[in-house]
Amino acid sequence: MGESEGVTVSLQDSKASYILSNVDEVVERILTFVPTKSLLRIASVCRLWRNCARRVLRTQQQLTWVSASGPSNTKAHVLCSILAEEVEKVFLLPKTVLALVDYEAFNGQAYCYRQNKAKKSRHSPDTVEELSLLFPKGCDIMGVTTLGVVLTPSGSHSSLPQEYQEGEAGFTIMFPSIEGVHIKPFHFCKESISPTALKEAGLVDNPELRVVLMFVYEAYKPGGAHFLSQILEPLAKSKALIAGGLVESVFSPPRHCCSQGAYGVVGLALSGPKVQGASVLLDQDISNPKAAEATIRRLKAAKIPERNTLGFMFACVGRGQNYYNNQANVEADAFHKVFPNTPLFGLFGNGEIGCDRIVKDDYTLCDTDTDSLQHEYTTVMTLVHLG
Repeated sequence: MGESEGVTVSLQDSKASYILSNVDEVVERILTFVPTKSLLRIASVCRLWRNCARRVLRTQQQLTWVSASGPSNTKAHVLCSILAEEVEKVFLLPKTVLALVDYEAFNGQAYCYRQNKAKKSRHSPDTVEELSLLFPKGCDIMGVTTLGVVLTPSGSHSSLPQEYQEGEAGFTIMFPSIEGVHIKPFHFCKESISPTALKEAGLVDNPELRVVLMFVYEAYKPGGAHFLSQILEPLAKSKALIAGGLVESVFSPPRHCCSQGAYGVVGLALSGPKVQGASVLLDQDISNPKAAEATIRRLKAAKIPERNTLGFMFACVGRGQNYYNNQANVEADAFHKVFPNTPLFGLFGNGEIGCDRIVKDDYTLCDTDTDSLQHEYTTVMTLVHLG
């Protein structure tokens, strides 16, 4: 390289350095291509980069998820084994996280014939601690185990959702802070439930409540049915969309208020003017793909925006492949056919919560009977829009 060429390269480098140190429009544009965890590290370089990073973070309001299925190559559950790597790639700052995994693999109940012994449990205090370290301090993490999992593969909103009634599977949905949307986690057991607690959680006397997603655990135990009624009765009188299911267990948040094995409920209360929701009930008479698609298509009447909308499927463990004459993935396929660009997540459990209901900007169409919220051998298909 000649002397003149060296001077030219030096001048170009100095110009680039000046631009990256002084021209905030250029810096901000570049930082939009940087995943959030790397963005937070970059923010410590200088004041300009910190201010640009903050502005970029405020624009990252697109819902994101990580999902996984199939046997794990590590001692951890298949979702936990990839989560640390995948979280490095996301473009949002999670404020609330919903993680759902299959009960058998996560709790070590799946039988390993080759080794002639049960698998070691992947659920331990260390697992919960490691999960919390992946996300920002103060991020609310809700972890649930179920008999079966419904998920959309990572990477694209248009990927075909899959039903997993057997085998290892799980997903994590990350909710950022969104203007006009307030997400408040709640957790009650027989020791902590009260009218005051329900009010503090935003479940009653909250005119801005739009959607409640709930996961009830150990409800089959004595007193569980009465406990569930204590939750549903005030919610049935509200104008919010209520959807959920009876799950196997909860591993996060830690249960300090009740003993191991006691019944309870966890969930998310979604409030604010930018929250919309709609749900339909696929009852016991819906037993073929055509009828399932026709019922799900009724959700179209809600005219919910496609962007930042998630589908949730709460199905009875008695449905699925056996219910549809050995046809697999019927309800998830039907949902994808009607909503090809909306990711679908959910569970197979021992009871479903929900009804036909639409919650829009200024009106609600719904049933108000408490009994109409509890079902068996059904599927509650739900759309939730945020922002």
